[in-house]
Amino acid sequence: MSTPSSTESESAAILGAPLVLPSGVVLKNRLVKAAMSDSLGDGAGNPSIQQARLYERWAEGGVALSIIGEVQVDSGFPEKPGNLVLGSQSDDALLRQLTDAGSRHGTHVWPQLSHAGALAHLPVSQPAGPSALDLDGLQCDEMSVASIEALPASYAGAAKHAQSVGFSGVEVHAGHGFLLSQFLSPLFNRRTDHFGGSIQNRCRILLQIINEIRAEVGPSFAIGVKINSSDQLDGGLTEEDALVVVSMLGEHGVDLIDISGGTYFPGAASSSDRRSAGPYFLDFARRARTVTGVPLMVTGGFKTRQEAADAVSSGAADVVGLARTLALDPSLPTKWLSPAGGDPEFPRFTSPPPGGITAWFTMRLDALGNDAADAYAATVDEAVDVYDSRDAARVATWKQAFGETSGS
Repeated sequence: MSTPSSTESESAAILGAPLVLPSGVVLKNRLVKAAMSDSLGDGAGNPSIQQARLYERWAEGGVALSIIGEVQVDSGFPEKPGNLVLGSQSDDALLRQLTDAGSRHGTHVWPQLSHAGALAHLPVSQPAGPSALDLDGLQCDEMSVASIEALPASYAGAAKHAQSVGFSGVEVHAGHGFLLSQFLSPLFNRRTDHFGGSIQNRCRILLQIINEIRAEVGPSFAIGVKINSSDQLDGGLTEEDALVVVSMLGEHGVDLIDISGGTYFPGAASSSDRRSAGPYFLDFARRARTVTGVPLMVTGGFKTRQEAADAVSSGAADVVGLARTLALDPSLPTKWLSPAGGDPEFPRFTSPPPGGITAWFTMRLDALGNDAADAYAATVDEAVDVYDSRDAARVATWKQAFGETSGS
């Protein structure tokens, strides 16, 4: 058995250092389970037993914070019918089971507050966004001023609900082409009123939401924001405008800025498709560091402990967001925080169909939640079939719980 090198021990120590957020919330180390749409809700907006077990496994694995992706503030605009919803119809007992399981061993668990907007799931929604769009594969209505002005109360109510059932913070989703990302992007936001035009106007509703959440939850509850470094689309959010938003976020009581990029715009390549190796957004994070003192999280492309430790030791990131790595090995933080280390082995996919890799990893999350990951051997095509059929089966359940399709 080889003896760990000093570099390996240093990497473990760097990643094992605690981080105190501005609200006073303490993350026990620098490794965060980044938001993924695990689609493990019960189809009526509530967590399932499998979802609670999944987050318990990540807590057992040593992660400092788990962020639950795509938790909807409005049942009329979900990303998928497997999303959770924080609202009047929520089963608080099931939510508390989820937070209890996910917050064991000193782990924090936050919901990622989201609204899909123009990208809302068509079978259960009438999509609406900042501006009406009629593009190939993407159509939506324009939100009224009144419906936009109602958003801060909707997000704040969801955050207060999250606080009441045991979450220690929330992440506001303003990335990946969903509603608040759409407001930031001139490709989606073509408004001529005070919610469109300059980047200051385009981020107005995001800042109002953050202010309303903080007023509702108080000073000791953590608020994170996920933001694109760029949309990676012609005519979309640029890095220069994203830096302006990052700078303003620091003036509005934010605890953590989670840097990502790209959108789910139809036909757009994912960030993982654009870059073959290495973390995706560190260069932007270094630029962001010059305009804000808010702790930064960088999500995307981290596959080795050395990459994660280098990102933190260089000052580019305060914490590292891990997604697919933790789908492959939920106990990875424990390994990375020990001198011996150990990196996951990533599967190789040959000519996967659009969305195929995402479906494969999503169904692996299902297997983890059922304690059946060792037997998970689905091909990409098999994963896509199960993933799509599962969503289709949930449509009726969603409609029964929340009514027929609704819009703004």
